[in-house]
Order: sequence, then C-alpha cells, then structure tokens
Amino acid sequence: METVMADQIDRVAMLSVHTSPLEQPGTGDAGGLNVYVVETAKELARRGVAVDIFTRRTSAGEDDVVELAPGVSVHHVVAGPYEGLLKEDLPGQLCAFAAGLMRELAGRAEGHYDVVHSHYWLSGQVGWLVAERWGVPLVHTMHTMARVKNAQRADGDRPEPPGREIGETQVVEVADRLVANTEQEARELIELYDADPGQVSVVPPGVDLETFTPGDQAQSRRALGIAENAVLLLFVGRIQPLKAPDVLLRAAAQMVQERPDLRERLVVAVLGGASGSGMAEPHSLDDLADELGISDAVRFAPPVDRPALAQWFRAASLVAVPSHNESFGLVAVEAAASGAVVVAARRGGLPTAVGDGGVLVDSHDPQEWARQMLDLLDSPATMADLREKALAHSATMGWSATTDRLLEVYTSAVEQAEARG
Repeated sequence: METVMADQIDRVAMLSVHTSPLEQPGTGDAGGLNVYVVETAKELARRGVAVDIFTRRTSAGEDDVVELAPGVSVHHVVAGPYEGLLKEDLPGQLCAFAAGLMRELAGRAEGHYDVVHSHYWLSGQVGWLVAERWGVPLVHTMHTMARVKNAQRADGDRPEPPGREIGETQVVEVADRLVANTEQEARELIELYDADPGQVSVVPPGVDLETFTPGDQAQSRRALGIAENAVLLLFVGRIQPLKAPDVLLRAAAQMVQERPDLRERLVVAVLGGASGSGMAEPHSLDDLADELGISDAVRFAPPVDRPALAQWFRAASLVAVPSHNESFGLVAVEAAASGAVVVAARRGGLPTAVGDGGVLVDSHDPQEWARQMLDLLDSPATMADLREKALAHSATMGWSATTDRLLEVYTSAVEQAEARG
C-alpha cells in the first residue's frame, strides 16, 4: 500500500508533558502512549515532516535537546522539581511548563509549526494555550479518559479526581480535532464528553512490523532460560490494579488446582514495574503469589526493550491482557504480530486490537480465565488457527497506516483553520 506523503504539513509540535518518549515503556508512567509518540514521530519524519517533542525535564543530567531519530528531537522543559513529582502533582506545574515552552520558542518565526498534537489531558491543557498563541490547530489524543476509567476501575482502586474530568472536558471543547484509537473511544468522547462528532477522527495505533515478527519458540525460550516444554503464561505491562495482573496469577493457581500435572511445567512471567496506584503496594503481586501457593512458578522481570519483548512474545504459550480498561492495547497487537496467542478482556479497545486472532473474556473471574486458557492449551489446532488469524490482523496495522491517517487529520485541521481565516 502506498504511503501518504506530507503536503501541507512541514513541522509538528508534539506535547507529552507527563512522560518522556525516551523512557522505557512498562514502568512508572511510561506505556503505550510513549510507544505511540515515538513511532508516529519517526514515521512522520520519514515522510519529510520535522517533529519536535516537548516533555518535562526529570533529571539534571538530561540534555536540553536529544535527537531521537533523524528529523525528530526531544526538548526537555523545566517545570517544577526534576524528581519526586507524581503524575497527580503535575497539574500544578502546567503553567510553569507552558511558560518554559513559550520562552524556548519565543525567537521562532510565526508559523514555525503547522500543528500542535498533544497527548493525554495534561498536554492538552498546555496545547490549548500554545496552539492559540501560535495560531495553529490543536490536535489532541486522550489515550485514557477519567470517566471511562472511573466506570470500569478495579475493586479498591482509587478513582480519577474531578479536576481531571474538568480538564479533559475543557480540552475536548477547544481542540480542533480529537484523535480516537477506536470507534468505541470515539463514541465515549461523544457520549461522555459531548464532543462534536465532526471533530472526532478514528486513527488506530500500530505495531512495529519489523521488530515484532514470528519466530522459533524453542529458540526464544533457550535465549530467555525457559524450559522448552514449559507452559508459559505471559503478562506485559505496568503493575497496577487497572492492568489486572492479579487475574492472571489467580487463574494460574486455578489451572494448577484443576490440572496438577501442569504444576512442574507452569511458568507465569510478569514483565513490568509498579505504576500509578500500584506504587502504594509494590510487592502486592509477590505476596499474592505466596498466598496462592504458586510463587515458585512466577517469574518477575523488569521492562525490556522492544527486540527483547518480541522474544518473550515468541516464547509464550499464551499472552494475557486482563486489563479493566484499555483505550487500545498495544501489547495485544505486538504479541499477535510476534505469533503469540492472546487472551484479553473484552474491554475498551481490546476487541479492536485482538480482532479475530485471539480470545476475548467477558469477565475478570479467574475461574473463567483458567477455563479459557486450559481449553486453548488442550487444542493445538485452535491455537494454530488463531496464530494465523492474528498475523493477518496485525499485518494491516503497521505504524505507516497510522501515520497516513494522522496526516489526513492534520491536513484537515489546517484547512479548516485557514477557511476560518
């Protein structure tokens, strides 16, 4: 498929206030948003669009400007103490971030940027100001929304604060275009935030089809120190109640109870670090594994780079994505593109991410998850069919296709702004 080349768009300012594209996804506040910003920025640059990404400085050792890739630069803006601030503290630093950004760009000519693209509501608040100051359209991607998270949060997880809901509503009102990951997210923007349907564009995220490719399972297991005959259940993501890694551990314990013969071969791998409300109890999963009597089968590992992550996906028997909500679910697509069989919760954007190449579970009942996973493990033919469908589904979702759509959104926003005069 021929890619869309930039015509009216020469330079884009991307804002990611609360998390840097240079951070390792899987811990802290770094996740799918970081991957999205990096991959779309690089793909835009390949089309001849220069991208400047602005994020908050979190270390004195960071250079002011870092080249992420040819045509893509990351600018560190001073806003509050470098370290020790949680995401929940950042609303108080938005004025400082906006002032620092304005100072940095004061000497640049009017029209230096064609579009401002903000990611997450905190960035949208700053984007609102700077897009108005520069006289350019504001394109905004929510990534997650407070009203959706509050409606689907895990038991005992703290709700998102009213201030976030107010901030999101303001961004929805002022943005020239809202980019939704899925049709469901588009409906949520319209129904929960009263977004103008004409301003909402659906642009599914993508997958790096050069890194996430199928490979030899036995070879990947040898590289990772996993036994060739192991039943490897894999969770990848930030460790917090929203992502529900506890569901996988409880399901694994149920599987062992029903099939004691699995005990010696079972490996439950959890790749990720504590994040969000999960930081209050960083050892909760270790304690749960002890309580369930499966601590000897659970292997915790820190987040890894993209090539190493692809190895884990290839090694897995099943990849579990039991999140209570996902605006999309990049892990599911990356796993599918690597030839893994995905079992995911039927929540948020996961049905779109999984397509017909995986199994969707309607509840978070560990017994139901155990049953679904055991049924798959008992049916190699079903597993092979799902892998084939997953590879076909993910092959249509490269970052090139995402960027084609983004360029259309940017161009439409510019044309609309020019028509308004």
